[in-house]
Amino acid sequence: MLEKTLGLVGEDDLYTNLALLLSEQCNHTLKVAVFEGIEKNIFKDRKEFKGSLLKQVAEAFEFINLLNKTEATFEGLTRKDERDYPLEAIREALLNAVVHREYSFSGSTLINIYENRIEFISLGGIVSGLSLDSIMLGVSQSRNERLANIFYRLHLIEAYGTGIKKILTSYEKIGLKPIIKSEIGAFQVILPNIHYSKKIEENISEIKPLYKDILDFIIKKNGTTRKEIEKYVNLSQTRVITLLKEMLELNLIEKERDKIDRRAYKYYRK
Repeated sequence: MLEKTLGLVGEDDLYTNLALLLSEQCNHTLKVAVFEGIEKNIFKDRKEFKGSLLKQVAEAFEFINLLNKTEATFEGLTRKDERDYPLEAIREALLNAVVHREYSFSGSTLINIYENRIEFISLGGIVSGLSLDSIMLGVSQSRNERLANIFYRLHLIEAYGTGIKKILTSYEKIGLKPIIKSEIGAFQVILPNIHYSKKIEENISEIKPLYKDILDFIIKKNGTTRKEIEKYVNLSQTRVITLLKEMLELNLIEKERDKIDRRAYKYYRK
């Protein structure tokens, strides 16, 4: 019986949790929020996708793709169209968020769309025994093997852990790198908007020389604290705070709480 082979029906001839996830009675949802600008302040649109996980993936991809703008450039007489985000990266990040999340959690799979990025957030984090470094190497261990098998049979995913690699590869020729994060109970993939990032790069040559010095220092250190920046540029704390605030507003840098000193923040190049 095919249903038993696929794991849709158990030995007791009752439908399984897998069958529930693939049915219209699925109680898990996927939420997409579109924000104005680069902060989570003002909603422009929001959608909640329900029903079968297969339906959720198809409808969410279609919605995101409508927001994935095309920018045209010309090389002589040849026109080149380029999307804000590589379609393959969107596809793989979406599938990864749905297929590999932890379904014992009741929360929704989340997708946040900003002017400069798309965030895919799924519950469950990395499977126990693996690390983010091993995932980046291509090691694969599905949390939901039977669910992954259904998506594999439908030619939506491949049998091995190539999703993250495909996401990174789709950005390599552009010179950008998606951000992959893992915390306890959550996994996040952040795709940068190609054209937003290009505009920032074009503007760097026109910004204050001091911004450029700080950016170069941050890149060299692969992230640094405000105190280190103060020492490097030999300016007062007040002046450096002002400069960093301006650079954050220009989206030249981002800050995260320092993992070692929880009272401090580290600044990174966007």
